[in-house]
Amino acid sequence: ALSSPDTPVPCPCPFCCPSLPSNSSHSHAGLRAVAAALDALAPPGLAESWDNVGLLCEPSPPHAVRTLLLTTDLTEPVLDEALARGAELVLAYHPPLFRPLRRLTPATGWRDRLLLRAAESRVGLYSPHTALDALPRGVNAWLAAALGASTSSVPIQPSTTLTYPTKGSHRVEFVVGQAEQLEAVLAKVQKIPEVSSIVTLPARAEGEDQTRVSLNCTEKAMQDVMSLLSQNGLYHMTEILLLQKPLLPQTGMGRLCKLSKPASLSALIERIKNYLKLSYVRLALGVGKTLESQIRTVAVCAGSGRSVLQGVEADLYLTGEMSHHEVLDVVGNGISVILCEHSNSERGFLLELQDMLVTHLENKVNIIVSEIDRDPLQLA
Repeated sequence: ALSSPDTPVPCPCPFCCPSLPSNSSHSHAGLRAVAAALDALAPPGLAESWDNVGLLCEPSPPHAVRTLLLTTDLTEPVLDEALARGAELVLAYHPPLFRPLRRLTPATGWRDRLLLRAAESRVGLYSPHTALDALPRGVNAWLAAALGASTSSVPIQPSTTLTYPTKGSHRVEFVVGQAEQLEAVLAKVQKIPEVSSIVTLPARAEGEDQTRVSLNCTEKAMQDVMSLLSQNGLYHMTEILLLQKPLLPQTGMGRLCKLSKPASLSALIERIKNYLKLSYVRLALGVGKTLESQIRTVAVCAGSGRSVLQGVEADLYLTGEMSHHEVLDVVGNGISVILCEHSNSERGFLLELQDMLVTHLENKVNIIVSEIDRDPLQLA
């Protein structure tokens, strides 16, 4: 459950919500409590390894959050809007702080000015990005719904569980016959870094009583373990198991969708435009395909989808953007491509996220969606 800074009380502090008179009574929550709740909704561990997600800018505590503004991109006009609407926290789907900074000055660019101004205005910044993409009810699942209500889908790149009952990536098991040898080997194994969960069990092999040893270790430590076992004549009595985390149901990057009833490409284009409220999309026909070609499977990835969609067999790719040569590669294999522009394939999800957060944050925070945020590209 989401906790307030202490307990919900009438808030008399003008520094907390400067747009309100000091005698206003309203519900609010501490920034760290809100950030923890956002992490629980879209666990950062689901994000891609290259991504930068979570709480990116934290004003010095105490910092109460009464209003949270949702946006796809944090631009200077959106920050103006956040301040005008009294937001103490901005959830920007795309991380406004992505690459490492060597310096932070007003002269180093618009993004630096943005970050400085947010910090000086005591506005926190949070980004879920690809963690939100991977959720069963996340951005990619929302985009896949553009194909029709009866469409079924599975993640293209499934996510695995974030926690695991054992440490290490490999399990090594070997058999020792003599008690003296067992004691000596165990003493040496225990000194190898990144070895854990050493268990011994009685065993019987080749008609003799022996001891089976099982241990978990990292791939790096496994080399030291195998070297030790080889020196002690136990190499031929060894088994190595790769430990794999179980997959999370319906969680992961992208979606491979199967239409319950095939539809023409032209019909899907209209569905997608209506769903995303767009007047146009960009289309590249696969070699040998037409607007009346029947579509049965669609590979979907919000944003820039090539890394996720690459090599996926489907009749159609639906994503935000791809480069010229990436499109040529895909259509050359007979797969058609629909491009919606990067953020157009994501922005509509903010209304879904707003509904999710109202419940998830237990109505303790006012959730608003930016009215200024929009795709930077337009027809001219």
